[in-house]
This record gives sequence, C-alpha cells and structure tokens, in this order.
Amino acid sequence: MTDVRHYDVIVSPVITEKSTLASESNQVMFNVAKNASKPEIKQAVEALFDVKVKAVNTLVRKGKQKRFRGILGKRSDVKKAVVTLEEGQSIDVTTGL
Repeated sequence: MTDVRHYDVIVSPVITEKSTLASESNQVMFNVAKNASKPEIKQAVEALFDVKVKAVNTLVRKGKQKRFRGILGKRSDVKKAVVTLEEGQSIDVTTGL
C-alpha cells in the first residue's frame, strides 16, 4: 500500500537528453520536493514503482534571474534526484502511475 505522502515527495520525472543517457546505466531522474531527504526519496520510489533502489544523489538547481519585457523576475529553485536502481530493475517514466 502506497502512502499519500510519497506522491508529495516525487514531483515529476525529468525527461531530457541527459536523463535518457543516464537510463542506460540504471539511473532515473526525478524533480522532488525541496525539503525531501534522500531516505524519503528512496522510500517513495520503492513504494510507487515497486523497485529496489541502490543509491540516491540529489542536487539543487538555483533559479536564474530572467527579464520579460523589461520586468525582472526570478525562476524558482528546483531540487532533482538521480536514483540508481539495483541490477535488473527498471522504471518506464513515459507511462503514468
């Protein structure tokens, strides 16, 4: 049974060229909540996708200053998690939960 809090930890999958290349080495990338810890991310991925997680690495991409029609704005910070799966495990992020 999945806990509702797991859906708050994992925000969305990251589908980029770099994350597609990382999937060849059993790694999947997710946008996660800013206050999520590595053990919480591991529990959420294992519960939602029914896989075994080997390691979790996180990074915070700082928001950029952007200008739109002369008005200064700031993009929000994004926390990403690179989840390494055990050998033989896989997640298809193109399908929904």
